[in-house]
Amino acid sequence: MTVNHIRYQYRIYPTPGQRIMLARTFGCCRTVWNDALRIFRAAYQAGEDRPAFGAVTTAVTVAAKRRPERSWLGEVSCVPLQQSMRQLYAAFGNFFDFLSGKRQGPRVNPPRFKRRSARQSAEFTRNGFRLRENGKLYLAKIGEVKVAWSRELPSGPSSVTVIKAADGKYFVSFVVAVDGAPLPCLGEDAVVGIDLGLSAFAVTSSGKRIESPKFLRRAERKIKKYQRAVSRKQQDSNNRRKASLKLAKVHARVAAQRRDFIEQETTRLVRENQVLAVETLNVKGMATKGMHLGKSVHDQALGMFLCVLAAKAARAGRTVIAVDRFYASTQICSACEATTGPKGKDELHIREWTCTACGAVHDRDVNAAINILREGLRLIAEVEQLAAGHRKARNTLPGAESENACGDRVSKTGSVSAVVETPSHGEEAGTRAEPDSRETYR
Repeated sequence: MTVNHIRYQYRIYPTPGQRIMLARTFGCCRTVWNDALRIFRAAYQAGEDRPAFGAVTTAVTVAAKRRPERSWLGEVSCVPLQQSMRQLYAAFGNFFDFLSGKRQGPRVNPPRFKRRSARQSAEFTRNGFRLRENGKLYLAKIGEVKVAWSRELPSGPSSVTVIKAADGKYFVSFVVAVDGAPLPCLGEDAVVGIDLGLSAFAVTSSGKRIESPKFLRRAERKIKKYQRAVSRKQQDSNNRRKASLKLAKVHARVAAQRRDFIEQETTRLVRENQVLAVETLNVKGMATKGMHLGKSVHDQALGMFLCVLAAKAARAGRTVIAVDRFYASTQICSACEATTGPKGKDELHIREWTCTACGAVHDRDVNAAINILREGLRLIAEVEQLAAGHRKARNTLPGAESENACGDRVSKTGSVSAVVETPSHGEEAGTRAEPDSRETYR
């Protein structure tokens, strides 16, 4: 049984004094990060080797507290300061792994200086927090904070991150370990192909349409109103901060609605199907390749949908098959497999077409979903065939058989687990999940 690490997020209600201490903690974490990054950059510009992690940590935390200009670092707990340093070192590790080719995927840029932006966070390990019996969360040098428990934690948390969102709300995010108990198997017939789009959020091979909620489009008029109000206010004034807070609340509501929608739809798909075939999407390319669809693409949050779907399927013991986005699922007729369907972005307006080879009438999205499912099942068959051939080859090797304790000849066949690629996607700008009480996946 596998162990998964999951985040559980809850709303907290700190007192005015605790808010002041949290603001100091956020500021100290930001200062430690920037001071350390300044040391790393100076060493790089001087052509020196990267400084040791321990030496830099001591310089920006322990030694800095003894200087008058950084003495206020001692007013907060040292645990989030150390975690801030670990996060910086991990960011540098990811950057160098990308340069050396060890890390695959989108480009990883070097860490940048932090600023006093809308979202602030600080991480506490087990040495810096405790869960009290009265239901409150104790944070080092901050005190007991009231937590709105929407559900019980499945196990003891290993760390907690305190977050101040852009709209002024406070949240805590616990990292807990849970046993990966798969859902009951639904059989070979519980398969589905999913075609993602813009006119409809998703269409399945069974003909079910998931309509696009378009949360951002529905709130666009209010967002424009508050954006104009912010632009009229003087820079760094209290009126501008108040107007920015109103705008942030609208964006936070849109993000929470989008996240809740994706959580519900992915949960339903995972519970109802054993195998899910989806098409890999270049979300970033869809939003920037001169098609003037950027706002609609980001409003759909297709990259977030694929990421959450893959994570939930892995926990539930389901199989997600990634079909290459260059597979012509729209052009192929699902009845006779002739390539007679609409082609290119010039024919995106064609939502229903008739196959000139067999005369079948197709809905564009349903036909694509059926083809995606067919291609996904073909990919699974190929993986199983390769695994079977590998087992057969091992049985023919010298020494593949041996005697057991009873003297019988037995074969040393090993089991080969088929690993299906998870959907790849671009960075979903503007679709980062806002903190809420739902569980998220690391």
